[in-house]
Amino acid sequence: MTSVPTLPLTHGAQIPAIGLGTWPMDDAEAATAVRTALEAGYRLVDTAENYGNETGVGRGVRDSGVPREDVFITTKLNRRWHSVEGVRTAWEHSVRRLGVDYLDLFLIHWPNPDQGTYPQAWEGLARLLEEGRVRAIGTSNFKPAHLARIIEATGVVPDVNQINLNPYATRAASVAADAEHGIVTESWSPIKPTAMLADPVVAGLAERHGRTPAQVVLRWHTQRGYVPIPKSASPQRQAENLAIFDFVLADDELAALDALDRGEEHVTDSDEFGH
Repeated sequence: MTSVPTLPLTHGAQIPAIGLGTWPMDDAEAATAVRTALEAGYRLVDTAENYGNETGVGRGVRDSGVPREDVFITTKLNRRWHSVEGVRTAWEHSVRRLGVDYLDLFLIHWPNPDQGTYPQAWEGLARLLEEGRVRAIGTSNFKPAHLARIIEATGVVPDVNQINLNPYATRAASVAADAEHGIVTESWSPIKPTAMLADPVVAGLAERHGRTPAQVVLRWHTQRGYVPIPKSASPQRQAENLAIFDFVLADDELAALDALDRGEEHVTDSDEFGH
């Protein structure tokens, strides 16, 4: 079983350096995928209210036999809960569906600036943190301006900002803002688009290191200090995605992957989209 290193978070928790994404699995698929992932050595599982699979994720954690305190469970809340008390209600619903009594990481899924109440949602998360109902709090799909607003409003810095990030979308401005505040950047869809895995640079590095293209891209994430959360229901693919800590990409190889950046043209604009 692969042992996964961890990264320290601002408020004292330790987040595993790679995790399992669960979108778009249903409850049954999530239960099986989470169980096999935890058996393989994963210790971070990512879900969300909007995925509709929190119940399955919780079942998978219990079925794995891994102690609850050893699993870093992340979920996210929707825009309807963007108020101080709304966040508390969202937490109550999520822990009930997951079958747990606390969350390791609770995220605002999208800022929804059209609604304009994400600072109040952030205040609600800060209160849950103070009460020990969550071990870490964070944001998802927040741009630097969104982060600046919540930090200025509350003085509380997120532990994590989860964004769409990969070598084709390296998100330099967001990564820099996260780093400035000591926020860990988490990567969703870290090995998408699929065409990226066939890119000559990625394929060449995979051949050079005797690895799969996905392993090369995931190693790029972890060496850059990001926490990728690839989604896979296949036990074999889960194991492959986890087996990335026994080789190292050289600086010039990392730079070659950085150079694949195509900007943010295909990144969903979180000023325009949210739920």
